[in-house]
Amino acid sequence: MSFSSASSEVSSASHPLVPYGWDEGWDAEFAPYAARGLLPGRVVRVDRGQCDVVTVGGVVRADTAFVTPHDPLRVICTGDWAAVDPGGDPRFVREYLPRRTAFVRSTSSTRSEGQILAANADHALIAVSLAVELDLGRIERFLALGWESGALPLIVLTKSDLVGDPAVLAHLVEDVRTTAPGVQVLAVSAATGEGIEVLSAVLSGGTSVLLGVSGAGKSTLANALLGDDVMEVQAIRDVDGKGRHTTTTRNLLAMPGGGVLIDTPGLRGVGLWDAEVGVGQVFSEIAGLAEGCRFHDCAHVAEPGCAVLAAVEDGALPVRRLESYRKLLRENQRIVAKTDARLRGEIRRDWKRKGAEGRAAMEAKRGRIR
Repeated sequence: MSFSSASSEVSSASHPLVPYGWDEGWDAEFAPYAARGLLPGRVVRVDRGQCDVVTVGGVVRADTAFVTPHDPLRVICTGDWAAVDPGGDPRFVREYLPRRTAFVRSTSSTRSEGQILAANADHALIAVSLAVELDLGRIERFLALGWESGALPLIVLTKSDLVGDPAVLAHLVEDVRTTAPGVQVLAVSAATGEGIEVLSAVLSGGTSVLLGVSGAGKSTLANALLGDDVMEVQAIRDVDGKGRHTTTTRNLLAMPGGGVLIDTPGLRGVGLWDAEVGVGQVFSEIAGLAEGCRFHDCAHVAEPGCAVLAAVEDGALPVRRLESYRKLLRENQRIVAKTDARLRGEIRRDWKRKGAEGRAAMEAKRGRIR
């Protein structure tokens, strides 16, 4: 198919980009770019300043020089819908459409930069291995980023065939459900096929980004969903269940049963990036309890009339949940403060105020003792 004939099919409801997520909304968004003679395409892979873009005329290799700003959150990434020039050598991505969702984490660098992992995902598919002990705190961290992205999180407990006792498996699933209020939790086994059909049906209506640490079984799960050994799978070390980074780039692939899957490399670190809303969603029960606190700005530390602390005391709220909530809020506040001078000033003023109040309370206490 030539690019001239391909351009005439862009507005058709049956054009070849539908399996990659094209819909009427994207068609309307792209209208100004089509008027300039540009072609739509979805970025399926990015590396070394270039990207592979699937268009109505096939997959093309394009340079990203026109959309490589200094802001790392604005670089083109897998999942973006791009406007590509129809000819020329090399071809260029001229612009990309505004993102509906974006999965962002903080980098491990001292520059405190954000890193965008995937764009325009409808589901944040969090893979958690049952071959090792569950790390509920890590699950909460992934969930916070998933909710913050704008996508709908979904937790997939992989390697369920390694849990021989159905009662134990049910207990593990319930533990995760308690940790993830409002989130669907599915136990699957790529080895036996258990749960794969259900998962495929859930994901068939949109784009899903597959996330997890190394060794979580993401590549094996991707193969099961894609119906082929598309992603290379490496052996997991028997000692600790950890794996190597099988996937080294983020790849977007259409699933045979419908829907699109973005596979990502295993993440060693999952740092928050301005995820206050996401943290609040993960710990929604704490937000609900806080409505009953005596003070509207209650920090749930030692304030009188704190409904959250009361829930901890009577066993309704696990101590671990409250401690994890506090930890993620502090971390998020630190990362935001590093990139927001105004907030840094507010935090310093708050510290000074609390310090002054503490000193005043201490002086009053000394006066009473005398």
